[in-house]
Amino acid sequence: MLVWDPLYFLLTLPPMFLAMWASWRVKSIYGQAAREPANLSGAAAARHVLDSAGLHDVGIEQIPGELSDHYDPRAKVLRLSPGVYGQRSLAAVGIAAHEAGHAIQDARNYAPLTIRNMAVPVANFGGSAGVMIAMLGIWLHFSGLLLLGILVFAGVVFFQVVNLPVEFDASARAKRELVSLGIVAQADMGPVNRVLNAAALTYVAGTLQSIMT
Repeated sequence: MLVWDPLYFLLTLPPMFLAMWASWRVKSIYGQAAREPANLSGAAAARHVLDSAGLHDVGIEQIPGELSDHYDPRAKVLRLSPGVYGQRSLAAVGIAAHEAGHAIQDARNYAPLTIRNMAVPVANFGGSAGVMIAMLGIWLHFSGLLLLGILVFAGVVFFQVVNLPVEFDASARAKRELVSLGIVAQADMGPVNRVLNAAALTYVAGTLQSIMT
């Protein structure tokens, strides 16, 4: 069958291993940066960044989990994990400022974020349905069904590609705001940069996985 073609593994295994390594790396660097003290907690740093941008109505909530931090554009809320919300570390303020960067993107109608948000339902559906439809087309030797599965899964690829500039821009905004607001001194930005750069690599790996698949 097509799925056992060696070319399939040649194309998909390297990105898969890259994704695994990137995931390990971000956790490792996060653990190191979490031991570097900061003047503010993640929640306080995010609040400072949001208020300086005039986003006083954007809320900040604590949620369970580790590295489960995200910005909810529908509820206009930053949701931060316990290790980010209440901890005074360079890892915490870096990640919190990154999520605040997404809120600023939303408020400024940053086009890639708008497109990404519109693509979320398509990506959620295509991630599972696209592969299933394509596999069914292979088993039934029905090329039309295979093509449909590929097109559906293309929604995932599109989402991942659009997501890259969104994440890179949020990190760039976070770095600028942390320094300009005096939350982190320029000389102390090393751990913050490493955490955000490692996180960015996970998005690159995910995009490569989707494209190669």
